[in-house]
Amino acid sequence: MADGTHIEWTDTTWNPITGCSVVSPGCTNCYAMRLAGTRLKHIPSRAGLTRDTKAGPVWTGEVRFNPQWLHQPSKWKRPRRIFVCAHGDLFAKNVPDQWILDVLTEMAVNDHHEFQVLTKRPERACEVLSREDLLQDIYANWYGFSGKPREVNSWPLHNVWLGVSAEDQGRYDARRRWLEETPAKVRFWSLEPLLGLIDLQFGRVKPDWVIVGGESGPGARPMHPDWVRSIRDQCAAADVPFFFKQWGSHKLTSDCNGPYMIPASKKDAGRALDGRTHDDFPDMTQIPARRAI
Repeated sequence: MADGTHIEWTDTTWNPITGCSVVSPGCTNCYAMRLAGTRLKHIPSRAGLTRDTKAGPVWTGEVRFNPQWLHQPSKWKRPRRIFVCAHGDLFAKNVPDQWILDVLTEMAVNDHHEFQVLTKRPERACEVLSREDLLQDIYANWYGFSGKPREVNSWPLHNVWLGVSAEDQGRYDARRRWLEETPAKVRFWSLEPLLGLIDLQFGRVKPDWVIVGGESGPGARPMHPDWVRSIRDQCAAADVPFFFKQWGSHKLTSDCNGPYMIPASKKDAGRALDGRTHDDFPDMTQIPARRAI
């Protein structure tokens, strides 16, 4: 597995599980789905995971465990941020509990890394990660991974970040409660592809991080600049770190009639919002204090 990625908010990706299913409009132009049905369609980890349609490859719903990559984090000695299941969803409904346990155990073993898990199925994430016996199961599984486990003094695991993806207000509202109720060291939102204005409605339980990005690739839908500005300003007012990932396949321009979006390459569109980039990350030293507020 290659080390490194073009995803701006992480250092590398790790795909012990591949495959997914379409659950909401944000999935329509999924880059992982497109790759699985085109450039990667003949390699064992992706073969048969999509079906061809007039609109392009679409997930079949099949998921695949890739044991050859399960212990890849143990081979990476330099600490890094690792995006988990970038070409799938760890908490998809048909991912067996044992696969999830194996992935969680590998994350527990490698506490020198920070693991970033992103899901559109936060209800299952909440169910799994809230189990009272989960840490006990991780300990039992650990023996088969690397021998006697060291002591883990607290749950949730300190090096696992849980993120939920939402593309519009409806999906944000439907998924918000589950993220807020799930035990995680870091809770974050990935609002990409952003397809509408979102009122984050920060209350007592604030996320530790918010990522925003526009859609890229064939058929990409434009993102209104004011949607991004609104989220940036909401985060600033609530002291929530804000990361602007990309405009995607459209860029902002203007003429005598005012500003508007035009098609562009991702590189040409860039990452600047109102003249600057936004690359905030959670301050790990402040999260306990933030949770206490």
